Amino acid sequence: MKMFFRQRIISLLDSYDIYDENGSTIFTVKGRFGLSHRFSVYDKYDREVANVEQKILTFLPKFSITAYGNDYGTINRKLTFFRPKYELESMGWTMEGDIFQWDYEIVDENNKLIADVSKKIVSLSDQYWIDVPDEKNALLALLFVLAVDADKCSGND
Repeated sequence: MKMFFRQRIISLLDSYDIYDENGSTIFTVKGRFGLSHRFSVYDKYDREVANVEQKILTFLPKFSITAYGNDYGTINRKLTFFRPKYELESMGWTMEGDIFQWDYEIVDENNKLIADVSKKIVSLSDQYWIDVPDEKNALLALLFVLAVDADKCSGND
């Protein structure tokens, strides 16, 4: 499954539209006011299906995630040099990217590809392509990308 992730240019809060390869909206992401990054994800029927919330007062960025009422733990940024690394321990997923985090892969503990992510560099808003071979991983992969993007926007490179 391929998803196209585009930030809305005119919005008071971070908000994004997520499209499938046919251009149909499959998710909408809305930012919420708070001391940290907080996002709610809605399906095409406008039902809230997931949340990403940055934990505050942590040494390195951490984001708690829930989907369909289930807690999937936290996405943690690891202490590394030059190449950022994030992991979702509960699923055994890790992400390592280039120094600018424009292109990266999310893989499981067996190094099996969960998602291939690339960012459009020249754009007025954040735009990503997310290629998820197994459709059942699409929502969690999207939450992972939202957390990494929020961390990058915070200037934590």
